[in-house]
Formats: sequence, structure tokens, C-alpha cells
Amino acid sequence: MARVVSLKNSPAAREVRGREELVEVAVELFARNGFAGTSIRDIADAVGRSVSNVYHYFENKEALWLAILERSVKALPARLRGALEDVSEPRARIAALVREHLDVSEQYRRESRIFFIDEERLSASGNKANKRIQREILTIYVAELETLRAAGLLADGDVRVTAFNMLGVINWYLRWSKPSAGQAKREQTVDQVLAFILRGATGS
Repeated sequence: MARVVSLKNSPAAREVRGREELVEVAVELFARNGFAGTSIRDIADAVGRSVSNVYHYFENKEALWLAILERSVKALPARLRGALEDVSEPRARIAALVREHLDVSEQYRRESRIFFIDEERLSASGNKANKRIQREILTIYVAELETLRAAGLLADGDVRVTAFNMLGVINWYLRWSKPSAGQAKREQTVDQVLAFILRGATGS
């Protein structure tokens, strides 16, 4: 009889688990203390490992930051585009876009928050990766607002400024909303945030 080999404890599987544990702890510490306020020693101590063990998986703190980006916010543009499929009416498209953005931000609440903390301390390559995703998200919003304008539904003003204002509201939502709130309360809050954004964009 052929011997069944379990992959759960294979070296490759252990490498994956070790890496994921570090990323999860880094998310928690970065969200709580900021990127600049968290050291590799802090991360090592939190998981009960040596500093050298952390460096085995990640060459520096920024590599951990980029791994967090990879698993969370990097997927946001595709999620936003997916939310617009099969939605044709311009105002309804804006509503679908904002709701999906809020949903994804809620799913990755801690991750979403850390990308707006201490980003000026990142290296040029790290900052470039962060800015590229932000520009992609902004482009999606600007395109939808241009569609709203073409339909005669957009309030007067610069489209990019309106997009930045919308994104500012969404980002601040993560700072003051309570993750412990019940689902019904959260839905009411999202409805109110969405109504505020639509009034600002359309004037009605």
C-alpha cells in the first residue's frame, strides 16, 4: 500500500504558517502603534521568536508592510470594479461603488488604517507600491463621477476634488466607526455615510 504523505507539517507548509503568523501580528501592531512606532523586535517578542527568525521570512519591516498590502488593499480595485458590473444607472453605480468600498474596508479594517499612517517613512519603492494602488482607486472614482457628470447629475466643482472628498469620508469612517457595533447598527451607519456622500456629489 502506498504511504500517504501529509503536507500539513511539511517544510513548505511550516514556512507558510510562519510567514502568515508574522503578517497577522504585524497588522495588529502597525494598526495600534503605527509603522514608525513598531520595531522588528516588537514583532518578534509578540510571536515569541527571535529577531533573526523574523528576518528569515522578511528582510526588513517594510517587507512585512508590503506583505500586508498584498493580502488586503491590493485586491480593492478589482473588488470595486466587480461591484459595478450589471449596474447601469450612474447614481446607482456610485452607490454600489461606495458600499463595496466600505464593505472591503470593514473586512480589512486594521489593514486599511495602517496604509495612511507614517507612509512618508517608507522607502521609495514602498511608497510607489502604495501610491500606485491609491491612484488606481482614485481613477475608478473619477471615471464614475465623469459618468455622473455626463448624465447631468454631478454638482458643480472639480471632479478630482469631489473624488478626494468621497475617499476622505470613507477613510475617516474607519477611524471613528466601532467594529463592535451590531450588523443592524452598521448598516444604518453605512446608509447615512452613503447618503452624505451622494448629497455632496450630486447636490441632492
